[in-house]
Amino acid sequence: MLVVACNTASAVAIDALREQMNPLPVIGVVEPGAAAAVAARPGGSHLVLATEATVRLGAYRRAILELDPGASVQELACEMLVSLVEEGWSDGPIATAIVQRYLDELGEQADNPASVILGCTHFPILREPIAAAFDAGVSIVDSASTTASVARDALESLNLTNEGSAAGSLTLLATDGATRFARVGGWFLGHDLSADDISIVDL
Repeated sequence: MLVVACNTASAVAIDALREQMNPLPVIGVVEPGAAAAVAARPGGSHLVLATEATVRLGAYRRAILELDPGASVQELACEMLVSLVEEGWSDGPIATAIVQRYLDELGEQADNPASVILGCTHFPILREPIAAAFDAGVSIVDSASTTASVARDALESLNLTNEGSAAGSLTLLATDGATRFARVGGWFLGHDLSADDISIVDL
């Protein structure tokens, strides 16, 4: 199975990848995130926080409205949040201020959302300052965790789950910046990585 664990890549290339990789199952992160938001707040209003490319392509808007035509969708490009995560500034006054500055851009167009979709795989690292900017009843949808659930269900339905007791292996490949990749990747995985854990490849 191929999991395209990037919202922008999913928005840009998921259909082409499915065609090219067929019959290999290919799962993106946009569709599971949209489905989770609709399930949590059917007929509700949804705010998508994502990269500029994901917003420009309207990937979440299409996916949500296909599932729930009565929903309303706002999309907000938040490029600097990616940089915050990669610098390790995931909490504190700087993160809080930048999140609020982006939300202020909505101005009079701001709708009180029923759900906020973390439409970039970096953004779950900023879940706390993002959630703090909204009322307690707002549903925060993490497209990464919902995609993991969809991948598990798909593997089970295709009888591709590992029934053995041995642990799997993890291979980390990057095209550049092994040290930076290790630093940021360690935050996502919850344990330290070193540059020696990363193999640099030329695509």
